[in-house]
Amino acid sequence: MTTTVVIGGSFAGMTAALEIKRKGKGEHKVILIDKSPLFLFIPSLIWVPFGRREIADISFRKEEMLKKKGVDFLLADAQKVDTKTQIVTTDKGDVKYDHLVVCTGPKVKYDVAPGVQEFSYYIGTPNDAMKTRKALEEFKQNPGPIVIGATQSAGCMGAAYEFLFNVEKWLREQNIRKKVDLTWITPEDYLGHFGIDGMPMGESMLKAFMSMFNIHYRTQVGVKEVTKDKVILSTDEELESKFTMLMPPFIGVDFVTNSPDLKATPAGYIPVGDDYRHKEIPNVWAAGIAVQVDLPFTPEKVPFGTPKTGYPSDETGKLTAENILRVTKGRTDLKKKAWGKIPGLCIMDAGKKEVWIISDHLFKPRNFAIMVPNVIYDVMKVSLEKYFLWKMKKGYSFLP
Repeated sequence: MTTTVVIGGSFAGMTAALEIKRKGKGEHKVILIDKSPLFLFIPSLIWVPFGRREIADISFRKEEMLKKKGVDFLLADAQKVDTKTQIVTTDKGDVKYDHLVVCTGPKVKYDVAPGVQEFSYYIGTPNDAMKTRKALEEFKQNPGPIVIGATQSAGCMGAAYEFLFNVEKWLREQNIRKKVDLTWITPEDYLGHFGIDGMPMGESMLKAFMSMFNIHYRTQVGVKEVTKDKVILSTDEELESKFTMLMPPFIGVDFVTNSPDLKATPAGYIPVGDDYRHKEIPNVWAAGIAVQVDLPFTPEKVPFGTPKTGYPSDETGKLTAENILRVTKGRTDLKKKAWGKIPGLCIMDAGKKEVWIISDHLFKPRNFAIMVPNVIYDVMKVSLEKYFLWKMKKGYSFLP
């Protein structure tokens, strides 16, 4: 029997573990190691600060479902791996593997600039989303300028855009919009670059949104410092701010950086080929955010990265699972699909409105790419959340 250990239980990790077991059946033992007992639909965290969702609405305990599907679940903190002995060290003991899949997600690099951690908010975890909710409740008692955006080297601009438009909607609902100067800051070369070199009509659409909602913006800027009442940009411009939300860069987690055998990049990501197999270690694989993605573009002034969203994570989890199964059967014809060749499928929320972003490839060249605004209601964004939570609760990893 082949034993595969999967580190990380979010989009990529859950998909990889379930698919290996579903297809491999009794010939494969799968162990999923994660420090959280919950599966969380991370994209919906943008709604938690506004009370539109509670954490319980967008999460579920995964152990029972995994057990039903034949996947062993170890609730533990994976600390490091020795690829020579093929042993993963956790705070609950050592685990031996034949194949290892790294799906560890990101660690937030708060020290990208002084004051980012102390004086700005972040919405990427349940605790941070709830802290942001509390801060907004306090803010509305004494409103003032707001700065929202992403720092230099950030890659998750989409979620920050979503939060921006949700804040604007919330300010109107609280009847304090006229009291708030709202400013968007981004390292992107232009509005709507998104770390994928943009989409047709994207820049003009976002410029129209900024004008319609009276949002000031700065592109090609980084953050020099954040203080209690201002954000100092890389251009030395000072923006007053009573509430600041910034998306910092992501880096590899401690499990990766504590494991020199993995030969990770300086940022802590796993170097893999288009088959998601480690370039030097044949029985180590990676999927999702843990993958090193080389940018097909060069930022003009301020560095920024590319998004690693749920759909590519799900797809790379499936690819990794299929290739492990092929290798264990002695096959060499592995499935390949470069990160940039994965279709771009995303729904950006815009404060109970939405924009559908669809392309045949994440990166250029593309044969098809379109952005479609839906200004009536964010019905597809809500439907995607319901569908994906249902899919994962049932363990239907084979579905799109």
